[in-house]
Amino acid sequence: MIDTVVWGTGNVGRAAIRAVVAHPGLRLSAVVVHNPEKVGRDAGELAGMDEVLGVVATDDATAVLAAGPRAVVYAASGDVRPDAALADVACALRAGAVVVTPAIYALYDPRSAPSEVRDPVIEAAEQGGSALFVSGIDPGWGNDILPLFVAGLGSTITQIRCQEIFDYSSYDQPDSVRYLVGMGQPMDYEPPMVAPTIPTMVWGGQVRLMARALGIELDEIRETLERRPLEHMVTNVMGDFEVGTQGALRFEVQGIVGGRPVIIIEHVTRISPTCATDWPMPPDGGDGAHRIIIEGQPRIEVTVEATDEGGNRAAGGNATAVGRLVNAIPFLRAAEPGLYDALDVPLLPPAGRF
Repeated sequence: MIDTVVWGTGNVGRAAIRAVVAHPGLRLSAVVVHNPEKVGRDAGELAGMDEVLGVVATDDATAVLAAGPRAVVYAASGDVRPDAALADVACALRAGAVVVTPAIYALYDPRSAPSEVRDPVIEAAEQGGSALFVSGIDPGWGNDILPLFVAGLGSTITQIRCQEIFDYSSYDQPDSVRYLVGMGQPMDYEPPMVAPTIPTMVWGGQVRLMARALGIELDEIRETLERRPLEHMVTNVMGDFEVGTQGALRFEVQGIVGGRPVIIIEHVTRISPTCATDWPMPPDGGDGAHRIIIEGQPRIEVTVEATDEGGNRAAGGNATAVGRLVNAIPFLRAAEPGLYDALDVPLLPPAGRF
């Protein structure tokens, strides 16, 4: 059994606790939290499980790493604290734990990552004899292994499009929804998530990784952005969203060859299904879906709809992304020290969990 720490208990961490507990080769050894109100609470309670796991949350990450865990699922946010997240991950690697995380966007494609991000974790992994795998929570498999697999079913390919279609109505994270994404803000507000160059910083690595797998040399990466205002006031778990404020956001990160977008990662997000109804929607009218569209011969379209935590699509997307990360731990534990990407880490079947 591989003693495994879950560091962070938000949307990603809750799913990570459940995934570690379900894995026959892993043992949940500790849970690290930042919020003082969570300290001392049982991991099962924090994960929304109907069982007591006997692992209580602590805010002493130093002591947890000193105990020598063999793996860490780093589920703390890197959105507004990228330097702190990088430092935390490096500490875990130096302590000898393999680490899986979605938090360090630049390492989705390590080969294109800036040296100031890549070099410290490589050095830390070598010092600790450990390994790191970073994959997206949007989810990563939807922007790397799944589109590549589906593309392998065709004869000719002219374009690959990866879509995340998401309705934030039930996503109770007001700071992220209102200020990072900009829902409910005036139309002259610039959401940090889509400020110029930020989408490329976050998702450009996945575009480059797919291009590398396909043997494509990209000329450049471009960004597009559309925003729509609300025509009716919307009220949900996060409060009121007023008429005229941002109600929908759509952007693309495009890998360009010969002036034409050939690899596209697209996000279509709303605060209500009544806004931007002409934009792509989930086929069943639900609150979220991930879609792969391969233009070529034949044209192939695959839609994935995952649910968790009582039927929530956002939680389902998080859970599948976490599953990819957690299931990679035994591979990384047996691998040589270093930095791994989605093309290195096999997609492993869930042996022993039926």
